[in-house]
Amino acid sequence: MIVVLTGGTGGAKFVDGLRQLVPAKDLTIIVNTGDDLEWWGLYVSPDLDSITYVLAGLLSKERGWGVKGDTFFCLQAMGELGEPIWFHAGDRDLAVHLLRTRMLKEGKTLSDVSAEIAAKMGVQARILPMSNARVETRVDTPVGELSFEEYFVQRWYQDPVNSIRFAGIEKAEPAPGVIDAIMSATVVLLAPSNPVTSIGPILAVPGIVEALKQTRAPVVAVSPIIGNAPVSGPAGILMAAHGLPVSIAGVAQAYREFLDVLVVDKRDAKAAEELEKEVGKSGLRVRCANTIMGTVDEKIELARQVLAQAEPSPSTESAAHAGSDLS
Repeated sequence: MIVVLTGGTGGAKFVDGLRQLVPAKDLTIIVNTGDDLEWWGLYVSPDLDSITYVLAGLLSKERGWGVKGDTFFCLQAMGELGEPIWFHAGDRDLAVHLLRTRMLKEGKTLSDVSAEIAAKMGVQARILPMSNARVETRVDTPVGELSFEEYFVQRWYQDPVNSIRFAGIEKAEPAPGVIDAIMSATVVLLAPSNPVTSIGPILAVPGIVEALKQTRAPVVAVSPIIGNAPVSGPAGILMAAHGLPVSIAGVAQAYREFLDVLVVDKRDAKAAEELEKEVGKSGLRVRCANTIMGTVDEKIELARQVLAQAEPSPSTESAAHAGSDLS
């Protein structure tokens, strides 16, 4: 079984490539829910929706989120009524939010609801939220503390960032199946998602990092950083605010407790050599590939190369996961 930790548009693109190489029954996707929000009275889970849509073949390729071919009549009408419309939920998207909200009010867990929605859409892969507890990524800025969607979507991540926290994380537990999936996986993959606000909330759930340290499966991450900048979005800003270098070394540092292989863009070949020398005895392998996923073929090829790197090399077959040498 292949387990993927993911969030954001980069994660959805990576899963899109992976699903075309791996049978659905062999895929388990553990999804960030720190971006979840209430919108027009509805419970919205942007990353769960994107993964469900991409596995169902419904994700909009043009936008990278939402349903392809969707309309926005409700959004237009709400705007005309004077309601906020900065979060662009499409009409078919709203149907999912309506169904999720109703089922949650009926007492079902987010895990149950996610599985039911996925099944209704014909998705055979297993989709697991990181936790059934409400965890909210909060971004502290000079204008005050914002939810991640307020910071990212409403304000276009233009505000300086002081710090990031995950509200409610202390009381959170991994959703049912999350720990078992990690422990029984043949490989664990971390998608090229924002290390701080897409993968970070998953790792912050008590018990998940320990499972990643203990699993016998190789743990392979794909860097969302090329050179000193993210492929897209505010990952660089948020990494800097979190005290991480905006580089492949910063990505390695974020995952230092459990990482076996880091796949970086081929343009970072020299930095990859330097990083592998620097970490020395930790055993971390750094490998290069084309990490830009502009076409379907590029998504599939990246997934193929990442899976190939999960094969243990003779020198690392019995090594433990990478350790504190990356700090």
